[in-house]
Amino acid sequence: MNKEIQNKGSIYLSKPWLASYPEGDPHRVEVPSSTIFDILEKSAYKYPNKISVVDGERELTFAELKNNCERVSIALYKQGFRKGDRISIMLPNCLEYVIAFFSIQRLGGVVVQVNPNYQPAELDHILRNSESKGIVSFRDQKEKLEKIELSDEVIFITADQEIKEEDNLHHWIATETTELLFRDVEPEDIAFLAFTSGTTGRPKGVMISHSNMVSMQYIGYGSGLYRVFEKGEHCNLGFAPLYHTMGLYSLLEAIFIGARLYLIDKFDMNYILEMIRKQRPTIFYGSPTMYIALLNHPDLKKDDLTCFQYCICGSAPLPIEVIKKFEEITGAPMVETWGLSEATAGVTRNPITGIRKVGSTGIPMANLEVKIVDIATGTMEMPIGEPGEILVKGPIVTKGYWKNPEETENTIRDGWLHTGDIGKMDSDGYFYIVGRKKEMIITGGFNVYPAEVEEVIYQHPAVLEAGVYGIPDSYRGETIKAAIVLKKGATLTEEGIQNWCRERLTRYKVPRIIDFRESLPKTAVGKILRRQLRDEDETQINQ
Repeated sequence: MNKEIQNKGSIYLSKPWLASYPEGDPHRVEVPSSTIFDILEKSAYKYPNKISVVDGERELTFAELKNNCERVSIALYKQGFRKGDRISIMLPNCLEYVIAFFSIQRLGGVVVQVNPNYQPAELDHILRNSESKGIVSFRDQKEKLEKIELSDEVIFITADQEIKEEDNLHHWIATETTELLFRDVEPEDIAFLAFTSGTTGRPKGVMISHSNMVSMQYIGYGSGLYRVFEKGEHCNLGFAPLYHTMGLYSLLEAIFIGARLYLIDKFDMNYILEMIRKQRPTIFYGSPTMYIALLNHPDLKKDDLTCFQYCICGSAPLPIEVIKKFEEITGAPMVETWGLSEATAGVTRNPITGIRKVGSTGIPMANLEVKIVDIATGTMEMPIGEPGEILVKGPIVTKGYWKNPEETENTIRDGWLHTGDIGKMDSDGYFYIVGRKKEMIITGGFNVYPAEVEEVIYQHPAVLEAGVYGIPDSYRGETIKAAIVLKKGATLTEEGIQNWCRERLTRYKVPRIIDFRESLPKTAVGKILRRQLRDEDETQINQ
């Protein structure tokens, strides 16, 4: 046998997804040694007069955005900030967030992502843990900072447009010199800290380097997105929070491809639909709950969504029925992805062309290694089709957790990121997410993955949203409970949904307890929080 063919065959055995890459998609993408600010600088040179970001009536071209960021970075330096200093940004999606982010990147500082809805106790933990030297926010948030002991140690930088004081972004933009500072930033430097939602214990700061984020952009582009982005002009609705990794990724992607990004500070379905009709975005990023809300909007018209050329769904599995309906209405591919903050953004993605398997999160992107290992030890690779913990290796894997070497050591071993997500891989290299390691339900000795049960519940025509989780049971170990939100005007009984599940699931997977609710707790990007549902139950039991 030809040695080259033999070698290729052995690669396909260890990485079966490579054989599923569409023709033209490279197995490996060249990633330049560059930084996040380099991405903005390159686009400002290439598209100086194109509109980059829009916030209501305000907008900036690529050249204006770069110029503003350079002025603010000089002002930060004069304020005493230096390379490696942590500076928190506590803002909603707005022009000020974008300017602050790129200014800190140019300086060589580390952005600390802070949810503007955080209360003093949450803010205290993140500022203290990150050792933030400054915080950029609107003046109305200063009261929160004043309620914690760190108020005198953190420099408060206001972002309000109408305030003309010295420690203000807009004052710096208007008055600062354009004289450039020497840029002392390396690709392996930490660019930002993404604090996780704290599935176990308090939130941990995931350290994402410039190289991590730059690699994510080039790998994502090379892994099929070039087929969409090279067709012409693009724009996106930026409603994913910039204080979340998904939001930052979509911002960087828009800068990277020269697209226009409309900043939206909250997910209001009426406003989103209005913006879709007015701006006709070509790209749409969302979580399952966002797509479900859009499809169920009472005022949705036949042609509203036909502008989309590419739709991506992340943060949680999207029910198959929703995918089919969305693609039927839009005519655009609904591309499911899977990823996590510790891997910068995305790991697997259904290909734009070629075979797309509904229900799968697709195949690993270029430059990445992925494998599935046993849950007990995390060392033995699982056979095709058998579930286990997903491990990832590659240039998008985090450096670890800020000031937490023990958790870093537990999570990243021999270069492999232990994701805590449970999945399985088919013979073509397509991955299927079945749940979180810590969310797996063990009932009567059987393993039950919440996503599998939720998939069946979502198929019921009366169901809008569902979250499945386990609660303590002295006899079975855990009992399966489903929290369900019904569509407007729909009716359904506990017995009705249980009978529906019994017809489609093995008996031990059928939820024994049904809780019909008005809403479900979600993350900033719309992912249903099973953990919070479980915690609420435990609190009620202990009261």
